[in-house]
Amino acid sequence: MSVKSVKTNDDKRVELEIAVSAEDFNKAVDAAFKKNSKKINVPGFRKGKAPRKMIEKMYGEGIFFEEAVNNTYPAAYQAAVVESKIEPVDRADIEVMEVSKENGYTFKATVTVKPEVKLDSYKGIEVEKKLYSVSDKDVEEQLTRMQEQTARLITVEDRAAKDGDTAVIDFEGFVDDVAFEGGKGTDYSLALGSKSFIPGFEDQVVGHKTGESFDVNVSFPEEYHAEELKGKAAVFKVTIKELKVKELAKLDDEFAKDVSEFDTLDELKKDIEKKLQEKRDEQSDTEVENKLMEEVAGKMEADIPECMYESRINEMIRDFEYRLQSQGMDLTHYLQYTGMELESFRKTFRAQAEAQVKTRLALEKIVELEKIEPTSEEVEAEFLNISQQYKMEVEKVKTIVPTSDIKIGLAMNKALDIVRENAKIKEVKEGAAKRKKTTTRKKATTKTETEKKETKTAAKSTKKAAPKEKKAETKTAKAAKEKEKE
Repeated sequence: MSVKSVKTNDDKRVELEIAVSAEDFNKAVDAAFKKNSKKINVPGFRKGKAPRKMIEKMYGEGIFFEEAVNNTYPAAYQAAVVESKIEPVDRADIEVMEVSKENGYTFKATVTVKPEVKLDSYKGIEVEKKLYSVSDKDVEEQLTRMQEQTARLITVEDRAAKDGDTAVIDFEGFVDDVAFEGGKGTDYSLALGSKSFIPGFEDQVVGHKTGESFDVNVSFPEEYHAEELKGKAAVFKVTIKELKVKELAKLDDEFAKDVSEFDTLDELKKDIEKKLQEKRDEQSDTEVENKLMEEVAGKMEADIPECMYESRINEMIRDFEYRLQSQGMDLTHYLQYTGMELESFRKTFRAQAEAQVKTRLALEKIVELEKIEPTSEEVEAEFLNISQQYKMEVEKVKTIVPTSDIKIGLAMNKALDIVRENAKIKEVKEGAAKRKKTTTRKKATTKTETEKKETKTAAKSTKKAAPKEKKAETKTAKAAKEKEKE
């Protein structure tokens, strides 16, 4: 392989002209012949026994050229990328120009590359850090949610249905006196007041008793996912077969024993308060990091190609699909249920994708400027962290997650640390006015922050910085784990 020429276009696309030698090409042609010859019929020869020259005479000299090119150009392209020291951010457009046994072949690869980034200022940034507190009301609300999760459904027979009940119903829907597909259900448990059915449906179930049959008159929304039902008036024939009401457990020491490892309700409350505060402290730290990186990205100069945003959106949608699959659903049905088109669904990721691409470029530039290089110990610690998180052997993780990805993630963590430690943070209590005087401090010299820094391990710090890239890595590990189960 050799790079014959490199051209840079104004639209951030680079054109590589790459030559594959006759020796390498003919080896690939030989391999293609051996693979396919047994499938080819030539009159006068048993199937698979015809000589190569006879096959080429009958079907043309280039019968195996296409497969040979397809099997060799990817490696040649990757080698050319390394030799040319470019960083592609999209798939290359490939055009084969000349092919012959005597000279091998030449092809042109045109690809969009990572933009040049200028970043002069990323230290001393001033942001506010909102400090969140936990109130008694927050604790009580969490206890109420725990009550709801452990509630029992008790059948009631002496009254009519009301909001909050669960009605077990049979139903069938009709439009213009014709039953429509998907409009029938048996023994369906409907939580009244949940608004999970067509608007107005649940309201008309309220007030009826067990055993009653009645009509529910509704209209499908104009944005309903089923085209044939949009805006149509419908009648549902409904029968209530059973009414159930939630019975909540009493909040006392016995409840605490049932739902936790604690013996008293007071102990459970203190634990809830502690965990809520930890979450809010983490939320506060995350908000600060986001504000800092938003400021840094705003100071960055880069002509970012559109394909970088589109690629990140694609990754985010794949992550979303993966989560849907873990819940037994796919994207097609999700879009139907939500009444969204794919294009409008993609737009919901746009702002986040732009922010993430800019953040990554900025962090990579800081890594370059600060000459950050993770140690081998830190890399091994991160592999161990992933293996423990997904209960996989470390060596198995190493076959799934490239070491280069681990190094990039760790380096960007360190870059984020530099930005955060050199920032000027104004702490503001939740609900306080912004004009209220607060303490301005530089995090690198604050005792609590220094202590946090010293006690961090490489594996733990990796969880915080570059979270979107880390998600891609851990998702890969998770997918491999699921594959092992199969």
